[in-house]
Amino acid sequence: MKRKIVAHKVADQLFAAELAIDRALSETARLTSMLSDGRVEAGLSAVVGQSVMDRTCASIVMLANGRRELVEAHGHLTDVRNQIGLRTVAIGGLDKPEENAPAPTGEITERRTARLHRVV
Repeated sequence: MKRKIVAHKVADQLFAAELAIDRALSETARLTSMLSDGRVEAGLSAVVGQSVMDRTCASIVMLANGRRELVEAHGHLTDVRNQIGLRTVAIGGLDKPEENAPAPTGEITERRTARLHRVV
């Protein structure tokens, strides 16, 4: 029972971390866009603030790399779950995309959705 409780805590923290990095990416992208729009609106040369633009763009790349690593860690937790003898059950919310899914055509079709799994 203790393993199950700990696994739930880990899963909750993982979801919180994934959400936090997505929010950080979103906010940093907004900042970068605002810098560009502000420069144009103020009638400033492209040279003004270039170093700031370089740094915000670099931070977006770093956040995206961090997100990729976190997603990989999420996948590896399946191995850990199996090693400690826990199983998964489906819970609602957050559909995950199917691997190798065809590109959207704009037509309505039947689809199966993958469900988020939680360790129990």
